[in-house]
Parts: sequence; structure tokens; C-alpha cells
Amino acid sequence: MAYDKDFRLPEPAHNLTIEGRRRAAVSGVTDVESFDENEIVMTTTMGTLVLRGEELRIGRLSLDTGDVVVEGSVGKVEYEDNVRPEGGLFRRLFK
Repeated sequence: MAYDKDFRLPEPAHNLTIEGRRRAAVSGVTDVESFDENEIVMTTTMGTLVLRGEELRIGRLSLDTGDVVVEGSVGKVEYEDNVRPEGGLFRRLFK
């Protein structure tokens, strides 16, 4: 069997589920750019996603599967663009 150097795994599908404005489950996350208690910025397969609110925290993070769970008071959800930045927080940490 020949090795295909251009083979890439398919990107995970992007979904966003908000439960009662207290919990957000996001799939298709490729990187977390920044986070604090008022804002979490993440790169998804559909562009940059920004969650704003109060007392936000990342309850679960798995970049292997592309899943992130955010807990706290979600006040605003915004997609900034479909352009991927050059590197995120975790990519810079583990270079």
C-alpha cells in the first residue's frame, strides 16, 4: 500500500448547543485562542467563535476530538470570520 503524504483526517463537524444559557457544548474546535471569565475565543472548523458572558470557565476540553464544554452565564455568541489565525494558545504553548 502506497503512503499518501497529502492524506488528512476529515475535520470534525462543528456544532454549538447552549443549554439554558448556563452551559455551551461546542464541537469542531481546532484551537482555543484565549479565555478568561468574561470571554472565550476558539477556532472552529466554521471560523472563529467568541463566547461572552460572566463567570465563564472551560469545564471540559479535548482538542483530540474537537470538543469543548463551557460553563457559566453565556450572554453572547459571535462568529468573527472564517479565517484561521496563525496559531492559538495551545499551539504556542506546545511548540
